[in-house]
Amino acid sequence: MSFDGVFTHAMVTELHKKLLNGRISKIHQPYQNELILTIRANGTNYPVLFSADPTYPRVQITKIPYVNPAVPTNFAMMMRKYLQGAIVTDIQQMANDRVVHFTITTRNELGDAEQLVLIIEIMARHSNVILVNQQSHKILDVIKHVGADQNRYRLLLPGATYIEPPQQDKLDPFVQNTAYVQLVKDFPNQEVLAKQLQQRYQGLGRDSSLQLAADLHQSGDAATHYQAFLDQFDQPTGTLITLPNHKTMFAAGNYAYFGQPTRQFDSLSALLDFYYQDAAQRERVQQQAGNLIRVVKNDLKKNRNKLKKLQQTLANTKQADELRLKGEILTTYLHEVKRGMTEIELPDYYHDNRPLKIQLSNQLSPSRNAQKYFSRYQKQKNAVIYVGEQIELTQAEIDYLDNIQTQIELAAPADIAEIREELTQQGYLKQHKTKKKQRSSRKVSQPQKFVASDGTEISVGKNNRQNDQLTLKTARKSDYWLHTQKIPGSHVIIHSDDPSEQTLTEAANLAAYFSKARDSATVPVDYVQVRRIRKPNGAKPGLVIYEGQKTLYVSPDAALVEKLTPNK
Repeated sequence: MSFDGVFTHAMVTELHKKLLNGRISKIHQPYQNELILTIRANGTNYPVLFSADPTYPRVQITKIPYVNPAVPTNFAMMMRKYLQGAIVTDIQQMANDRVVHFTITTRNELGDAEQLVLIIEIMARHSNVILVNQQSHKILDVIKHVGADQNRYRLLLPGATYIEPPQQDKLDPFVQNTAYVQLVKDFPNQEVLAKQLQQRYQGLGRDSSLQLAADLHQSGDAATHYQAFLDQFDQPTGTLITLPNHKTMFAAGNYAYFGQPTRQFDSLSALLDFYYQDAAQRERVQQQAGNLIRVVKNDLKKNRNKLKKLQQTLANTKQADELRLKGEILTTYLHEVKRGMTEIELPDYYHDNRPLKIQLSNQLSPSRNAQKYFSRYQKQKNAVIYVGEQIELTQAEIDYLDNIQTQIELAAPADIAEIREELTQQGYLKQHKTKKKQRSSRKVSQPQKFVASDGTEISVGKNNRQNDQLTLKTARKSDYWLHTQKIPGSHVIIHSDDPSEQTLTEAANLAAYFSKARDSATVPVDYVQVRRIRKPNGAKPGLVIYEGQKTLYVSPDAALVEKLTPNK
């Protein structure tokens, strides 16, 4: 189900019950297009997410942790100026559209009561979060500025007059009407009826119109089915549905047209946290790590091209022995070589005296021609040693960058700062002097903790700093270490000297899940005691070598990972 008008209706119903008359205690803008207000209501703190993300716009209560920037944005500072300590007095949806108004009572600089409206418009790439003075309709600030060059109809800038999104000539399905009765008669085809419902009624996405059309085509009174469809959004149930193609969709109630419910949640917000967690996290990481992704991608491309050239050079140097052989044969039969010859055919005594044609320079003496072959032989022999070393170094560089790329792909936004710091220390990024104090004061992140079915603790490093700390300093020598075999991924430690087979399998699943092979069917995972792990001198962060390992083959399972996560 999309975040359409009827889902917005259901979400507003949920937020109204929980947040009304709550006080705004904290205000943060952790990501470019997202604002989080912590609202204390009924003795509980609710972090409310206002997301104007072009791909995943929404409003909800969220429990997903976030990391604030070291310096608040200008928008965050403006929100704190106007909303800190204010009271949420009303939450309303506008005519079943994807526009929600939070009416907020605060006090101005003179101490007089003032009404503000925090508006979230959930409209794909046009989504926005806007703070407006209710009396003057002036925009105080907006998370995404939209000038006249972008939209002539609506100017979304501080100081401009707020104009509502263009109204559509559609009916509000929650307002008494009987238009659907005639539509059912005129359009017996279910899909055609769905399109007509979507065109006639405000806020019906494609999913909702198909479900409503299916309900109206059931036997019995159409009015009863229509009302039952709408009533579920006044008492919504967060539902996850598995589709025939094995993908999932979220809904606020019974959407049996698409499939059977596979899981229900205590709230719509909990449903969205679950549904969007991975996708939204990837989006946030893409925003925060854009330059890291670009640097790593470019360096990987450069090193892979370099490796190809080195391998080609190595292939070319394989004729070194042939050069030596020709030099020796020329020296043996030097008396037969005459100055001015461009080639000669001599018996190859290394291969049953078969005739061997040897190219000569007519500008050189016979002995100089032989010496030239020995010189070329020595040069290529030296090149083999050099090229071999360069291939080894370049492959190590590729392995390291490939591992970093995987860490960025699997990272939470909180992990990006440490990956950025590592790339700076390794010389891939320029160091900004102004950020030294910020790095020194930042708290070092910790490996993620999991608990096996039998209660054994398992730790998973999410970046190279965590991997090195976990494997080389935190883990005991008797603990067990796991890692995907020859595949970039996390270091996993089982904090036990005698783990059960089930715990080993569960830890191997974690290693496979937090690796580049997350989407593979079968993944080889090596395991060995920590005492058999060592780090070579001068090795890059996260790199270790080991011996005496055994291997398990597992299929990464997101449901198992969730089950092993504490407090789930």
